[in-house]
Amino acid sequence: MTAPFAADARTPVELLHAYLRGGTPAADPSLPLVTFYDDATGERVELSARTFDNWVAKTANLLQDELNAGPDDRASLLLPAHWQSAVWLLACWSVGVTAAPGGDPADADLVVSGPDGLEAAQACTGERVALALRPLGGRFPQRPDGFLDYAAEVPGQGDRFAPYSPVPPDAPALETTVDGLPLKLTGEQTVQLAREGAARLGIGPGDRVLSTLSYEDWSGLEAGLLAPLAAGASVVLCRNSGSLTADQWEKRTDSERVTLRLG
Repeated sequence: MTAPFAADARTPVELLHAYLRGGTPAADPSLPLVTFYDDATGERVELSARTFDNWVAKTANLLQDELNAGPDDRASLLLPAHWQSAVWLLACWSVGVTAAPGGDPADADLVVSGPDGLEAAQACTGERVALALRPLGGRFPQRPDGFLDYAAEVPGQGDRFAPYSPVPPDAPALETTVDGLPLKLTGEQTVQLAREGAARLGIGPGDRVLSTLSYEDWSGLEAGLLAPLAAGASVVLCRNSGSLTADQWEKRTDSERVTLRLG
């Protein structure tokens, strides 16, 4: 039986680090890890593992040093399936913050919101970060009152990240849902479920997985980030793609060398 990709990894961040070490065709840090399409704007963004890790490091430094977030904190992520959402998930896990995609801001220590969630995000009494989700990672034309503009804050952060204290694999990492029921996972449990999902879905090293699913439940997180990450594969996220024709989907799957489409 072939050993799983990054068999020694016990947290999602350690899976990302396995890509950066390279050494296999499936884990070349210069190859695309996350590709994102927004078919409402025509945006396409492609991030290699190395570039993605740089964004994660900058965001983790913002979390730890500017927002004073750390272990035992909980972040409500009111974000769609987007490349910046994937960055925020890995940044939370780098710091030891529990990520709660779609979670109630009123119960969170901090909230990270896209434009559609700003009103709901005001229920959070802690730090609030707004993502414009504009092409090229652009800023808001006018910063929302009571929020930091992520695009304005993150560029000045350091390109390398080290947590103040190591994040143990058995620490809380993710709050999500499965079939409407709550699911709370440690980092180690997140990796284990992601590996099981990759096996169930038939995802292997070097695969390209296209997902149109939301990040607000486990199935979307599994398909659009965690199972590919656990398998040594890469992901193509497609947002606002409901109006694409069959021919357009065929061209995209061909051009992106997609091996599995989910959603």
